[in-house]
Amino acid sequence: MSAYDSTTTAGSGKRGWFTRFLDTVEFLGNLLPHPVTLFAMFALAVVLGSGIAAYFDVSALDPRPEGTAGRAADGVIRVVNLVSVEGLQRIVSNLVTNFTNFPPLGVVLVALLGVSIAEHSGLISAAMRGLVMGASKRMVTVTIVFAGIISNTASELGYVVLIPMAAVIFHSLGRHPLAGLAAAFAGVSGGYSANLLIGTVDPLLAGFTQSAANLIDPNYTVSPDANWFFMIASTFVIAGLGAFVTEKIVEPKLGKYDPAEASIDLGQQQLDKLSPAEKSGLRWAGVAFLAIAVLLALSVVPEWGPLRHPKTGLIEGSPFLKGIVVFIFISFAIPGFIYGRIVGSMKTDRDVINAMSKSISSMGLYIVLVFFAAQFVAFFGWSNLGSILAVNGATLLQDIGLTGPMLFVFFIAMCALVNLSLGSASAQWAIFAPIFVPMLMIVGYSPEVIQAAYRIGDSVTNLITPMMSYFGLILAVAARYKKDLGIGTLIATMLPYTLVFFVGWVTLFYLWVFVLGLPVGPGAPTYYQFGG
Repeated sequence: MSAYDSTTTAGSGKRGWFTRFLDTVEFLGNLLPHPVTLFAMFALAVVLGSGIAAYFDVSALDPRPEGTAGRAADGVIRVVNLVSVEGLQRIVSNLVTNFTNFPPLGVVLVALLGVSIAEHSGLISAAMRGLVMGASKRMVTVTIVFAGIISNTASELGYVVLIPMAAVIFHSLGRHPLAGLAAAFAGVSGGYSANLLIGTVDPLLAGFTQSAANLIDPNYTVSPDANWFFMIASTFVIAGLGAFVTEKIVEPKLGKYDPAEASIDLGQQQLDKLSPAEKSGLRWAGVAFLAIAVLLALSVVPEWGPLRHPKTGLIEGSPFLKGIVVFIFISFAIPGFIYGRIVGSMKTDRDVINAMSKSISSMGLYIVLVFFAAQFVAFFGWSNLGSILAVNGATLLQDIGLTGPMLFVFFIAMCALVNLSLGSASAQWAIFAPIFVPMLMIVGYSPEVIQAAYRIGDSVTNLITPMMSYFGLILAVAARYKKDLGIGTLIATMLPYTLVFFVGWVTLFYLWVFVLGLPVGPGAPTYYQFGG
């Protein structure tokens, strides 16, 4: 039985094992409380759990060498009871600073300010339209997948703009519109963790990773560009795999499109070509971006570069890497404003301010979520439950001999499976990072590599889970072209992408990290050694 046969197809009424499995996933996912509530419950559970664990004197031997910051004199990690007078005082005294000092909070908001200018000015949307509509018929599929991947720098743009556009483009070329939709969806959602640019999600995940790494090494820092090199390589691999699946598997399966299946008048569909003003705006925005890139290169490439490390003269640990979020802001804000001035979407400073304020106002839920996530991470660290769990988990992995590269296959698969029910990348990593980052650090791998592996699992199953926040939107767009289309049909269409992306991406990860020994990001080590 093929993947398609095992799911519900339109009009068949049959429900195979995979459909039943996804129905169960959707049911269990709907049972989960809101992520904010989930983190509040986790924070409370850590407090209560620390009291219970302290009562039973739960502990573990600290694997770090003597003299390491935070290591007890007797080399034993003991649970700190937060259900105590001292624990209550610590919680009350630090509730605000847990939130305000939480690494992902400030960096994400600063990066978002720059991206918002480029997004609200219309620069990113015009760039996507120009890229896709300017592609040759032969290259249109891979260009759509590639554009989908790049669109992740601007939150929902790929879902709202690119995916409907891709369906129209395919239909205009005489190809099946659902194949175009699938190709764009594969790039936007399945390729979520690949990109040529650093976006707002990168500092967010890096902040969680750093907080988790600090449970083992209080001085360890994780830069927002921690996975940049691997992301760049992944962009081209996923674009190629997405185009292959579209043209060799999905499109042949869909067959020739019958316009009678549509629920809308397809004759009214049209794509707006770039206006002369938009083309001019893109050219000057590109010039501005190039100028910024040259100035940044001059600040770090020469040995006298002012943004190199002031003592070592190296790029590693330099102000450039520590302040990468500032350059994300500049790289989006200045070209975005120049584009807006040329096309007329940004005429005064008020337009820029309004663009930034609109984006920040849309982050209300994120800020609430971060407040509770910050408390959970802080309580987990204070209690030492995370460190003890990490040490015991690492010991188990060593006892069963699962410490080599194969460990990451299981880790990525587990992340992909959990992602079916918990679709938020930040929420899932906020829960996983305090457990798995210290655990795998003890085994010997760097936080940067661990985060890169997580991001693979977090991406590949986005395409087949109804819990993904934009799944309903994708289903609604698809129903325009096939009026009786159901969830099973959409999932069956996207399943080949998930399977091929998983195998291809894991293979790339293995070759990149363990065969070629390449860093996943600037200055990112592959292995971690205590005291190193």
